[in-house]
This record gives sequence, structure tokens and C-alpha cells, in this order.
Amino acid sequence: MAAGEGQTAAGYIQHHLQNLVFGKTPDGWMFAKTHEQVQQMGFWSIHVDTMFFSILMGVFFLWLFRSVAKKASLDNPSKLQCLVEWTVEFIDGTVKDVFKGNNPLIAPLALTIFVWVFLMNSLKWIPVDYIPGLAHAIGIPYWKIVPTADPNGTFGISIGVFILILYYSFKIKGVGGFTKELAFTPFNHWLLVPFNLFLEIIGLLTKPLSLALRLFGNMYAGEVIFILIALLPFWIQWVLNVPWAIFHILVIPLQAFVFMVLSVVYLSAAHEHH
Repeated sequence: MAAGEGQTAAGYIQHHLQNLVFGKTPDGWMFAKTHEQVQQMGFWSIHVDTMFFSILMGVFFLWLFRSVAKKASLDNPSKLQCLVEWTVEFIDGTVKDVFKGNNPLIAPLALTIFVWVFLMNSLKWIPVDYIPGLAHAIGIPYWKIVPTADPNGTFGISIGVFILILYYSFKIKGVGGFTKELAFTPFNHWLLVPFNLFLEIIGLLTKPLSLALRLFGNMYAGEVIFILIALLPFWIQWVLNVPWAIFHILVIPLQAFVFMVLSVVYLSAAHEHH
């Protein structure tokens, strides 16, 4: 009996942590129904739920800020307008403190990263059974709603930031300047160039890794705990679920802020001459 309950619990956890994957198998293009089919699809498969909710939150972000901007009032600002203005001013002040270069793209980029990641993280507040349950009712086998609890989602954003890091490193410093920086940092001697290159290239590559894995790890761990709480009897769920959800009122914006600040710090380094 205990083994049966354990298997049921394991299946429940596995189901809620499985993405809806679309890709090509030996039998053709399809949505994966088993882990074997996911493995057959390989690298080029698509996590449909991650893509859907990432785009949905991005569109909602654009609609929300555009709507507030169109209805903005100096005499009688709404609470939502005040919140949006405070967010813009807060991000702008943070960028001025952190970013040492001169680039008008950085503040809008930081605002986009912060709000977008915050909205995707906020999906964690929806009870774990609601959306997957509705999806299952209409025949969708898996439907994971938090894009930042999927490493594909967090790596997608971090790789975008990494491309900008490389772009501005070459643009600001030039190919020769950036190469020289890698070759002669931290030790300014030609005999130590191989050692410097090894350290600097590893350090460069760890930037997108640290961005993606930090956000994913925190969101994934929180998701697992919510799922574990959902396995408990109903009366215990509320005792644990409410404090954990309240705790995430801090965690969700904090993780968005950390991701944004680190992105700005890395881009600031890309604008500096050594």
C-alpha cells in the first residue's frame, strides 16, 4: 500500500514537472506523451508551454505599459500609473548606479528584463493544480506554466544578454582591444597569455550559465515545494501553502531584480576599457 502511494506521489510530481514537448520522432512530428518520445525528439524539440507563457507574459507587459502610458494623467494618476512610474524610476536609478557607460539601450533593456521575468515568476502564485487540471480536461497531457522553472526559458534570456555582451565588447573595444583584454588580464605579461585566456574565456562563458541557472534553480525549487505541499491532506495544505506563497512575494521580485542587475553589471563591464 505504501509503495502504491509512493508511486502515485512520484507520478504526480513527475507529471507537474514535465513540459509539453513538440518535436520529431521516428514516427513523425508530434506532442510527446512519454519520456522516451522526448528523448527521441532531441535538442530541437520545443517546450510549447514555456514558449506560450513566455510570449503571453511579454505581450501582457507591452499591453499593460502601453495602456498606462495612453491613460497617464498628471492631475489624477491612477494607482496602476503610480506603480508603473515607480517601477520605471526604480530601474532607471538602479541602472545609473550600476552602469558606468553611456548607452541609451541599457535602461529600457533592464526594465524589460525585470518586468518580464517578474511576470513569468508570478505565475508561480497560481495553485499548481489549476492550469494543468484545465489542460488535462481538454486533452493536453502536460502543461507547466512557469517559464522560469524551465532551464530552456532562463537560458533563452541569458543567451540573449550574452550576445549583447559580446556585441558591445567588440563594438566598444574593437576586435583587437577585446582580444588584448582577454589575453592580458589579470596578468599583464605575454608569458601568461595562455593562462589569462583560459581564465577569461571560462569567466566569460560562466556569465550566461550563472544568470540562467540561478534563476532556474530558485524557481524550480519553489515549484517542487508547492507540488510537495499539494500532496498533503487538504487541511495541512493551507497551513503550509499560505506562508510559502507569502514568502514568494519576496522571492519572485528579488530573483527578477538579481537577474536584471547582473545583466547590467555584465553589460557595464563590456563597455569598460582596460
